[in-house]
Amino acid sequence: MNHNEPYSDNYIQAILTSVKTIAMVGASPDKTKFSYGVLRVLHETGYDMIPINPRPGLEDIRGMKVYPDLASIDRPVDMVEVFRKSEDLYGIAEQAIAIGAKVLWGQIGVINHDAARLAEDAGLKVVMNRCPKIELFRPFWKPKLHLGI
Repeated sequence: MNHNEPYSDNYIQAILTSVKTIAMVGASPDKTKFSYGVLRVLHETGYDMIPINPRPGLEDIRGMKVYPDLASIDRPVDMVEVFRKSEDLYGIAEQAIAIGAKVLWGQIGVINHDAARLAEDAGLKVVMNRCPKIELFRPFWKPKLHLGI
């Protein structure tokens, strides 16, 4: 897939309607951080969110157990969402493949074409430089507006 071209609405919709469990690498307990807001909205929308943060002593974010890395997760993961630097995406792609994830999603500004190729060659769908929180409210999606924000 050419990740320099816009993703089709159907591609994004298929991902967001099929995944249930999302591991967020780079999740933050800081309410002022963008990753916290995305974690909150995705969780409140109904996704099973798994925060990933190696900070010693950090046990939970919003009542969700925090894991130090993807390999420590004790259940299947559909999507790995990445809030890290672009150069970190390749190693995270390797980990996502190892745990059997189906999707690798790089947040806005997270772009690494080698990581995308690696993940796609292993059968994962890849999205880069996009935010699932934003994508949830595009025209193809029926937002769950009854949920409190």
